[in-house]
Amino acid sequence: MSWAETLMILLGLLLGSFATGLPVFIAFFAICIGAVFMLFGSNGFGLVANSILTATSIVSLSTVAMFVLMGDLLFRSGSTEVLFDAANRIFGKLRGRLYFLVIALSTIFGALSGSIVAVTAMLGRSVLPSMSQRGYDEGLSITTILSGASLAPIIPPSIVVIILGSLVNVSIAGLLIAGLLPGLLIATLTGLYVWVRIKRNPSLAPEDDANGGEDGDSLGWLLLKCVPFLMVIFSVIGFILLGVATPSEAAASGVVGALITTALYRKLSLKFLTDSLVEAALLTGSIMAIFAASSLFAQILSFTGASQGFLKFFLAQDLTGLTAFLAIMLITLVACMFIDVIAYMLVSVPIYAPIADAFGFDPIWFWAIYLINVTLGSVTPPFGYALFALKAASPTLPMGKTYRAAWSVVAIFAIAITLLYLVPGIVTLIPSLL
Repeated sequence: MSWAETLMILLGLLLGSFATGLPVFIAFFAICIGAVFMLFGSNGFGLVANSILTATSIVSLSTVAMFVLMGDLLFRSGSTEVLFDAANRIFGKLRGRLYFLVIALSTIFGALSGSIVAVTAMLGRSVLPSMSQRGYDEGLSITTILSGASLAPIIPPSIVVIILGSLVNVSIAGLLIAGLLPGLLIATLTGLYVWVRIKRNPSLAPEDDANGGEDGDSLGWLLLKCVPFLMVIFSVIGFILLGVATPSEAAASGVVGALITTALYRKLSLKFLTDSLVEAALLTGSIMAIFAASSLFAQILSFTGASQGFLKFFLAQDLTGLTAFLAIMLITLVACMFIDVIAYMLVSVPIYAPIADAFGFDPIWFWAIYLINVTLGSVTPPFGYALFALKAASPTLPMGKTYRAAWSVVAIFAIAITLLYLVPGIVTLIPSLL
């Protein structure tokens, strides 16, 4: 069997198993173990055991558990309500302020949770109904929610970045920090898009909205209540930037900070802590299983010659660096319209890694842009799972309107990726200072 046939069969079986709705790690393991048995017989199960042991023994993956626990603690603490009130007051005099409020909140929430689905569902349930009632354009509201939520895996700390860094053997600290400026760039472009739309069509925002945001606590008191929350962010991102702690150590300090913040908000209890620990353990276990299965899949591709065969075929096309970059990004964008983002990343990284090395792409720069492109798949029609999360949070929302709004997000991300290609320093500047 040729490498192309092997690659097509394995990918086809994986995509078919994903389409059945099976959990990603079960589908991965089923296909991988079946492939090992077919290729090597019962003697190949030693490869399975060794792959699982090696993949799950990577020290850097301990950071995943810390980030998951930190995000769950903060979301359960009710501290998001404090941030909502503060951001609402800050943008209180700006027409269309809820659009910008969504961008700001999703940037903060994304930095803490790393989950597009969690941020999308939360904003869809809490913000979207209020925006509709106040006369905001529903389509533009959806655009801001989806674009803002898409920053979750990009802005550090990010669980997806840790997994990606472990897969490609790139500095996790560098890759984490590399997402900071691109994430802020996308947030700025989204804000600019909203501002231009409102300037061209003022009816997209209610006329009396600029007079809101005056009720409740004073701005000073609201900002003071945000201090514990902001200290958690600094204890993670700040410690990494200052070189005080590794990503694993910074994540652990973030958990401690989240516990202190929860206590200050008077939400800490034994049941609260138990629920968070159980949820974090279940999610971390699932992630570790997926990572182990992905490592095994990469070894199968290597043993069968599929990885090297695809690399030789790709290089034989005599592509330039730009053409190769565009080809990888286009394939990624189209594929992620139909495939679970994490699943696609775990399948494609072993294939793309040697290509990126062959063309001499800066690893931090290339994989940061790759991550942004993969993330876009979460909000791209027809099967972006963030779209369904938003629909579940707002059942009366027309799916057609959601799809149309999502294409505006695609345009914003395309502009951002173009800028990151033309100005690589946006990605590499902060990592180069580490």
